[in-house]
Amino acid sequence: MQKITPNLWFDNNAEEAVALYTSLFKNSRKGFVARYGAEGAKVSGMPEGSVLTVEFQLEGYDFIALNGGPVFKFNPSVSFFIMCQTAEEADRMWAGLSPGGSILMEYQQYPFAKKFGWLNDKFGLSWQVMLAEKPTQKIQACLMYVGKQAGNAEEAINRYVSIFPDSAVVMLSRYGEGGADKPGTINHGVFTLAGQKFVAMDSALEHKFNFNEAVSFQVTCKDQKEIDYYWEKLTEGGEESVCGWLKDKYGVSWQVTPAALADMMKDPDKVKVERMMKVFLKMKKIDLAALMKAFEGK
Repeated sequence: MQKITPNLWFDNNAEEAVALYTSLFKNSRKGFVARYGAEGAKVSGMPEGSVLTVEFQLEGYDFIALNGGPVFKFNPSVSFFIMCQTAEEADRMWAGLSPGGSILMEYQQYPFAKKFGWLNDKFGLSWQVMLAEKPTQKIQACLMYVGKQAGNAEEAINRYVSIFPDSAVVMLSRYGEGGADKPGTINHGVFTLAGQKFVAMDSALEHKFNFNEAVSFQVTCKDQKEIDYYWEKLTEGGEESVCGWLKDKYGVSWQVTPAALADMMKDPDKVKVERMMKVFLKMKKIDLAALMKAFEGK
């Protein structure tokens, strides 16, 4: 099971986005669709019965799409590399994602890649399409540290690697003298967390965005001990939010959730689900025992 799952906040068009993405990527599928119940609708202002979340896979990599309304907007501080093995595949991905979007870096040859381009798709989600000879992971989340966080990429990488098991720093490439960014900071860093590959970079250029909740990383926990561990580690220097959400010291959003929560959400008994949701929506850090007690009506 994938330990860390990107959670994408859409403005009520999650199903449309998932349909586009699963049509473009091979080995892809749409999974479980959760809907707003009475409790969730009351808190969020969303219509009861409307789509809450859509689970989906792209190239075997798990995502969750959330319909949360216009509260948070995607920006390039979090993007997703698509590592393409052939020029034809790269061309197809670029052609499929670019209509209605905006170009950040033109799709062309660069010193670091025969084909590369960076865009925001029509939903605002940011993608980097790259021709790579032998990618070990097709899709890789990329964190860009800008503004007050510029220069913190290496520190963040080392911190995340220290928190998650089965993690390592794979490669760090640094800015040299005479460039736009501070020499020695990271222009491209690759690392693994719980066996998943991530990318990080610094940018001291002026950007009118930073990390926000539009993209969060959901950490699936097997028990309360794991919930407590990741909550404590990831909130250190950061801030707590509701329903298992938090921001770490760099402003990156995470969700620390038990695997049992997804199982309860999928239960066909809506009365049990609503009892559980009523308790869940009042929590910050998740209390698994309390959720299960409410679910069972005890």
